[in-house]
Amino acid sequence: MPELRALLADAGFEDVQTYVASGNVVLSSGLGAVKLGAKCEKLIAERFGFDVDVIVRTRDELAEVVRANPLADVADNPKRYQVSFCDGEPDAAAIEKIVAAAAPTEKLVAIGRELYAWHPDGVGRSKMWNKLAGSGLGVRATARNWTTVTTLLEMASES
Repeated sequence: MPELRALLADAGFEDVQTYVASGNVVLSSGLGAVKLGAKCEKLIAERFGFDVDVIVRTRDELAEVVRANPLADVADNPKRYQVSFCDGEPDAAAIEKIVAAAAPTEKLVAIGRELYAWHPDGVGRSKMWNKLAGSGLGVRATARNWTTVTTLLEMASES
């Protein structure tokens, strides 16, 4: 993560911060989301030699994700409550397939480009998680647990 921070700072981005070792970055940029994501993907590929999908949200968009929190009444363990951030709105048929794979205790709510998933028994054996993490959504996505989502919002609010 220090190398990723340095790469982005050297590329001219400001207020670059990272959180845990899974590619979470908060930064300031005058670029729009699409251009910012594409530039970061290119920089990462050139420097580290691998392709990675970069999904971008503004601080205000992230604040709305946290404010919406549609599963607040059931999700009592932030490590088992995840938000999948998609680069576009997933197809309704794809969401139906994911919901059909859910265990009776699991929940899934789709709001725009975000999918909120509650896995009370963890993701290890979750068929719903396997569908969420696969390519069946028809859009690029990355998931973060609720602790990470709220921490990233705190970091973005301090910048």
